[in-house]
Amino acid sequence: MAKSLEEWIETDVRAVQDKSLSWLSQYYFFRDPTRPAYIDPYYFFSPADGVILYQEVVEPGECLVDIKGKPYSLRDALRDPSYDRTSLVIGIFMTFFDVHVNRVPYSGRLSYRELDAIDTLNLPMLAVEKDLVEDLRISTSAADYLHNNQRMVNRFENADLSGPYYVLQIADYDVDSITPFELRQNQAVSQGDRFSQIRYGSQVDLIIPVSDRYDLTPLQRTGDHVEGGVDPLVRITDREEPAAEAAATEGAAR
Repeated sequence: MAKSLEEWIETDVRAVQDKSLSWLSQYYFFRDPTRPAYIDPYYFFSPADGVILYQEVVEPGECLVDIKGKPYSLRDALRDPSYDRTSLVIGIFMTFFDVHVNRVPYSGRLSYRELDAIDTLNLPMLAVEKDLVEDLRISTSAADYLHNNQRMVNRFENADLSGPYYVLQIADYDVDSITPFELRQNQAVSQGDRFSQIRYGSQVDLIIPVSDRYDLTPLQRTGDHVEGGVDPLVRITDREEPAAEAAATEGAAR
């Protein structure tokens, strides 16, 4: 369940915080706990374990995060200058203490494309992790990696939505790989399914285009720690549903 940053540190991190890096990487990092499956078409569930760094509705070219005076937009995130959808974006930072198996937030058909780092190497995310785990504060001032690092753009299509949504996986400096569990493209996936893993630190962004058909309501607070496949991030409210219900009631009365 979602927890405040302080509560998550006390209940989930303190017990292993003093363990060696080798112990954490061998015996802790690759855990994949059994979790209940939640299927609900009125919610997007979290695609990852981690801390919510930001959640904003932005235009495609609008600044989502300002990093030392350099704006970072949706088009930068997806590396797609033609992207033209106003979208709700929720950024989840996965620390070394988090489960790194990613899950499907909303059922659909999944296709993916990998984008290499802009420079030779990925930039490190350690400064952001230190702010979270040691200083208990949210800061994106050192998030230069957002502009630079290797990423996987996962596109999910669902006929009930007015277009695709995206899960963007961003790799850390010492990441070995972003590893899809199924290499086949355009595969049918269900809410809560495990679909990929990022090894050794990373970030995952949920990108949902807004629509005239429905409202999107974020359910967690920036700074909360969420669990993949367990915590609902966004509630979907169909704007046409009340009118449809009223028409059905009127018809029944006749």
